This record gives sequence, structure tokens and C-alpha cells, in this order.
Amino acid sequence: MSNDFRKIAIVGVGSVGASIAYAIMISGLVSEMVLVDLDKNRAQGEAMDLAHGASFIKPIKVYAGEYSDCHDADIIVFAAGANQKPGETRLDLINKNCKVVQEALPQLMPPDSPSILLMVSNPVDIVTYVALQVTDTPVERIIGSGTVLDSSRFKYLIGEHCQVATRNIHAYVVGEHGDSEVPLWSRANIMGLPVEDFCCRLAISCFNKDEISRRVKEAAYEVIKRKGATYYAIGLAVKRICENILRNENSILTVSGLLQGEYGISNVCMSLPAVINRNGRVRPLPVDIAPDELDALIKSAQILGSTQQKIGYSPAVFDTP
Repeated sequence: MSNDFRKIAIVGVGSVGASIAYAIMISGLVSEMVLVDLDKNRAQGEAMDLAHGASFIKPIKVYAGEYSDCHDADIIVFAAGANQKPGETRLDLINKNCKVVQEALPQLMPPDSPSILLMVSNPVDIVTYVALQVTDTPVERIIGSGTVLDSSRFKYLIGEHCQVATRNIHAYVVGEHGDSEVPLWSRANIMGLPVEDFCCRLAISCFNKDEISRRVKEAAYEVIKRKGATYYAIGLAVKRICENILRNENSILTVSGLLQGEYGISNVCMSLPAVINRNGRVRPLPVDIAPDELDALIKSAQILGSTQQKIGYSPAVFDTP
């Protein structure tokens, strides 16, 4: 692809897919965007609605298409499948959405596809793993949105407590995008200061770490309980990942990808901080973490590995002390 032509395909234009499309469109990142959905009328309606705002943004071609229209996309964003309903966990969606992935991806990703595949459907770590099994795409070019949004929620809550802009906070959530995710308090800092030290220096009350961790993990449930679904924040998170890829930024984001020995864990997809650029998830960064965080990360991998085994895939492999 030339630098002046960038194309994104969005597969699945329910609330999440449409929010992603809107965030990407107003960002000015791409010159072409195709929307694909089994409900062709829905895809056409969303494309028309977006296209009608073309005079207010940078030039972009937006249209509804077929799987074949995705083959030359720089990035294919996969947001198809069932959404999480009140009372459901992300893992409850596994049978429905893994079947969708198994059926759709061979049509979306032909051999030697130039596209990076960005999985957004839940449970995102499992569907990312399944995507790797049903395509011949190199591992660095199939990534999941992972805990990018969870990390943003973590930063937001720390910033709210400390009265500091979220962008000045460095904090990550790793592991599953789900109930077993692990907020890395041991690495959280504000301008290089551990958050506890920052609070002490400014005479800010101490953190209730357990309460903030709980609020991060349960954030989606709270939104779903109130409005039925989450979509704006994940739309912005996916826009940020796409921006990173298309601009070849080499920024660090907690996307989901295949672990190949990091922390002694292999054959499972989950989130770690990783360098992201035009080639995808090129370099995971297994930073030093506290012993209890490592134990929680291994437990998270065990849960994901057990789940993928239940649907007929190989379990996770562990080589940890």
C-alpha cells in the first residue's frame, strides 16, 4: 500500500463495529473504509449515515461491501458475533463467536493476505487464538484488542483519585480481557513515581487498590447494566490501535497475542505490553512484576487455556518455577 492510501475494513457493524467506524472516520486516518455485515441493510445504512458527514472531515470513501472487498485492507477489524448481555461473562460468548470466526476468516484472509487482523469480538483472547488456528497469517499480524481498554479504565481511576490527567499516568492491565485480568500495581507510576509515592508527596489519601482493581474488572458489567452494551470506549481503543499501526508508531499497548514463552507461558493468547507498528505486534515486553501479579497472570492463562481446550484446541503450556 502507498502511504497516501490507507484502507480499513470493519466486519460486523453492530453497536461496537459502528462506533469503531465512527471513531476511525473522524480521526482522518484512512482514505477508504468498507463495512461488512451479514445484515446487508444494516451495513448499507451505517455506511450511508457516515458518508453523509463527509463534508465535515478529511476525504474518505465509505461503503458497504463483501468479504472480498476486505482483501486489500491494511487492517481488518473483526467485530462480528454476539455481544455480551446483562449477567453474561465474556467467556459465555465462546461457542457463538468462535463459530463465527471459524466460518468467516477463511473468506476474509486468503493465503498471503497483506492485512493485519485486529480481533475485537469477545471473548477476545479466545477468538484471537482461534483466528491464528484457522489462517496462515504470521502471529504478529493477528492481534486482539486485549486489555487496551481495561488499561485505560485503570489509568482513569488512578487519575480520578490523584487528580492528574490520565495521559500522564503509566499503568497496565495484563492477562485475560475479562474476569481474571491483572492490574499491574507494581508498575503503575505517575511521571516515573510509583503511585503510592506520588500520593505521599502530595498528601493525597492512600489507594484502596482492591477497590480500584474491582472497579476496573467490573466496569463493563456496570455499563451493560445501565445501558445494555459498551461501545464508545472500545471504539476509541480500537482507533488508537489502528492509529499506532498505520502511523508505524512503535508505541506500547496491551494488545492480545500469542505468548511464546513469556513468563514461562506458551500457546495461549492474552495481553502483555507490546510494541506495535506497521507489522503488527512485533515485540511483547514481559516486564518485571510482583510475585502475586505473576501468580495471577499464570492463573489467568490457565483459565484461558482450559477454555480453549474445551472447544477442541490445545491447552496452554507452562514452564514456570
